[in-house]
Amino acid sequence: MPAKTILSAGQRAAIFDPPGDRAATERLYTLGPDDLVQVCRRRRGPNRIGYAVQLCYLRHPGRALSPDEAPPAAMLELLGEQMGGSADEFDRYAERAPTLREHRAEIETYLGLRPFERPDLRAMLALGIEVATSTDRGEPIVAAMVERLRHARVVVPAASTLERVALIARAQARRVAHSGLIRDLTPEQEAALMGLVDPGEQGRTGLGWVRDWSEAPTAANFKTVVERLDQMRSLEVEPDRARRIHAARYAVIARVAGIVTAQALRRMERRRRLATLVAFAIELEAALTDAALLMVEKMVGSLFRRADRTRSERLLGEARLLKDTARVHARLGRLLIDARASGRDPLRAIDDRIGWEQLERSVRFAEELTRGNEDGLDEVVQRYPEVRRFAPVLYRAFTFRAARPGDPLLGAIDVLRRMYRDGRAALPKRVPTAFLRPRWRKVVFPGGSAIDRRAYEVAVIVHLRERLASGSVWVDGSRAYRTLDDYILPQPAYAAMREEGGLGLAVPSGFAEWHDERRATLIQRMDEVERAAAAGELVDVAITGGELTVSPLRRAVPDDAEELKSRLYALLPRVRVTDLLVEVAAWSGFADRFVHARSGEPASDQAALMGTILADATNLGLGRMAESSRGLTLARLRWTAEWHVRDETYLSALASIVDAHNAHPLGKVWGSGELSSSDGQFFRAGGRGEARADVNARYGSEPGVLFYTHVTDRFTPFHTKVIAANAGEAAHVIDGLLDHESELVIREHATDTAGAVDHVFGLCHLLGFRFAPRIRDLNERRLYGLAPLDPWPTLRPLAAGPVNVRAIEENWDETLRLAASIKAGTVSASAMLKKLAGYPRQNPVARSLREIGRIERTLFMLDWLDDPEQRRRTSSILNKGEARNALARAIFFNRLGELRDRTFENQRHRASGLTLVTAAVALWNTVYLERAVQHLRSTGVEVPDELLAHVAPLGWEHVGLTGDYLWSEIDRPRGRYRPLRVTTGDRRA
Repeated sequence: MPAKTILSAGQRAAIFDPPGDRAATERLYTLGPDDLVQVCRRRRGPNRIGYAVQLCYLRHPGRALSPDEAPPAAMLELLGEQMGGSADEFDRYAERAPTLREHRAEIETYLGLRPFERPDLRAMLALGIEVATSTDRGEPIVAAMVERLRHARVVVPAASTLERVALIARAQARRVAHSGLIRDLTPEQEAALMGLVDPGEQGRTGLGWVRDWSEAPTAANFKTVVERLDQMRSLEVEPDRARRIHAARYAVIARVAGIVTAQALRRMERRRRLATLVAFAIELEAALTDAALLMVEKMVGSLFRRADRTRSERLLGEARLLKDTARVHARLGRLLIDARASGRDPLRAIDDRIGWEQLERSVRFAEELTRGNEDGLDEVVQRYPEVRRFAPVLYRAFTFRAARPGDPLLGAIDVLRRMYRDGRAALPKRVPTAFLRPRWRKVVFPGGSAIDRRAYEVAVIVHLRERLASGSVWVDGSRAYRTLDDYILPQPAYAAMREEGGLGLAVPSGFAEWHDERRATLIQRMDEVERAAAAGELVDVAITGGELTVSPLRRAVPDDAEELKSRLYALLPRVRVTDLLVEVAAWSGFADRFVHARSGEPASDQAALMGTILADATNLGLGRMAESSRGLTLARLRWTAEWHVRDETYLSALASIVDAHNAHPLGKVWGSGELSSSDGQFFRAGGRGEARADVNARYGSEPGVLFYTHVTDRFTPFHTKVIAANAGEAAHVIDGLLDHESELVIREHATDTAGAVDHVFGLCHLLGFRFAPRIRDLNERRLYGLAPLDPWPTLRPLAAGPVNVRAIEENWDETLRLAASIKAGTVSASAMLKKLAGYPRQNPVARSLREIGRIERTLFMLDWLDDPEQRRRTSSILNKGEARNALARAIFFNRLGELRDRTFENQRHRASGLTLVTAAVALWNTVYLERAVQHLRSTGVEVPDELLAHVAPLGWEHVGLTGDYLWSEIDRPRGRYRPLRVTTGDRRA
């Protein structure tokens, strides 16, 4: 049985072996004069180069050269050059066994090193436990030991020695963490936790039952979630237990708790089982709380959508009556006008021409039509029975908090909670109403004084939803519905960062300095654009009579580019998508990023890993993938998906492909790699996925979701997330710019009109991104100034007025605090933008951010008018994103691209797998397009970069996306490159 290890072969080589590349070799192994003196004292060439190799090994990586070990060729060549000898002489080194030991002893004395001894074992164990407190990954534990030994000038022992110590240290750290989590549990709590893994009467465990709920927003599902939440609360496991151990260590235990089965838990040692169940209880209680509140948010939102649909259907049904009523009232108006002109009695005229009975009937009908509330709130109140199905459970199950003592909304919730609890059907005589908005007051008090109970109950839950979304009301035990201050940097931490200049923002921390700089910049740009506009020198832009006209861009793709594209793609070898993924994994190492949830080790079953990724990317699912793959079973795929495939591993794997693609030399012809765009791609939902999807009229009447993806100007997708179909895209623009793990440095970002809101302009400016959207209704957007607008008469009709500088100045510090929190990763930009937008009255920070955004949008609009290259650049990068969407649609082929996953997590995995495979196709195409270009140029064909810039690496006709999936290439990797499809004519060209 092989010894248990904590490092993969690659990790072991990176820590214990010399580097193989020339640059690192020269940096580490260039010998100094004293070193050369020591080496040259050896009499024979083999001894000299062998002595030098041992000297280099003991310096770095710090261990001894093993017998029969072959040093890297780059090291031997470099040493041979320095000594004037040959690298081949090393083969004859140490023919006499004691030579190796004697040389090692001399070098250790020369370098001041000492051997690894027993006391060092204890020191390494203590260090390993310290490092393992925060990680389960073997690489950082062993690397810390090696670094400490090098610093102490101790010869690094064999890798197996330190790996055994690291295994012991990790096991000890785990035991300490487990003990910390379960400390002070009562016998009753332990029994209840252990009971979760015991099979019930029907063979189902409590663990399986409590994990099983539907995310579809219905009253029945809401009650199911609350029932499970009550079960978790009954365990009385305090969330603060998680703070007893290192956050990273707890995260590992919690991650395992979310995956592990009851059967596996029963096999665990008691302490570990209890600790895992404690983490499970903490995490699931928070998850159930958030899931229940999200359901309420969606159910209340559906009240308005259904009410709007009902109102529209009613109006359509009454269209004929409306026409008849309008005809009667038109006749009445004409009759009165004629009677006034002729002096005839209007009452007699009405009696003769219309008839009082018909007129009274028409007036009654008109009164009925106009009696309803104009914004449809009456229709919302009519859906009161739906609210009553879940509202009593909501108020009983959750405790709501607000910053203001005696908040009237919370008072109203308390009133309704008592009313539902006591089974009363009438409201008390006095109820809180100060929280009601004016439009709701008209509905709640239809007669001006008497309160409508149903309208009041509906109004309370609608206002609660709005306040929860904004963060002005929060819930005990929730992570998604917390107070606004909980999301951003604590004030002391922010103050310290600001004092040290560590905010990481692109603006000065002082308002005056920022204001002076933006004012000067804005005046300068207004002057420049004013002169050009007055002289009629703006390219394809006209400002006449206060109206702005921007001519559409002309087609910029030469016809020769299409011919070149066809010729290049005809040379690319045909490849199955399975082989494509294996080759890209060899180039980029993305497969190694899918590490085990507990140990942090790469997946050992590469075929199952690739199959799982492709199951997500193609929308096949694991079951269909197992049926379509030779040798892969559903059990292997499920195990790999549970333990290796997560949001964070997908993100890390994508980053490795992006970095490899961005480093490829051909990428320079497509762009600098510093520009990006983002857009949402709609996918219909069906089956079980339909229940948790939303409808957006922009995409038709069917429910679905959006995969919101960021793409570089080199066609590489580098971030994706799933958002609701009816959600605003603007809130998610900045997430992808900050949350990717690649080495990309994005400086300019484009979106379509949906992302072009002032708050995004403001945040992008603070965070150091240039926001350059394509705004469809540009002539309806206004310019804003930081100075009087009179000096610019041509632009003056396009201006709305001055920016509210006072709003920025008064909230400058809090605005920077928000931006610094987003930059530091404390909170996502999308979460904060949605909460700020959810405030009943505009939040002061949101107002400040909007005013900053107006300045930046004005500067951008001036650039857009003055610089046709800006227009072309934005249009080009957006077109690249749309081209990527076409590839994504082709890969996501199963069920015609219809999502049927009932959980949000599975939908995220579908989006992540799709993005990773599209990135892999782009990288594979780039590699072979370069080879195709080299081939054409070698045969005398001119391939100018200007045309090559229009050949996107997104073709898929040569990629076999369907059929049986074979993974044989994983075990038998082919040569580095496949041959091009070169014809006889290509060779002669």
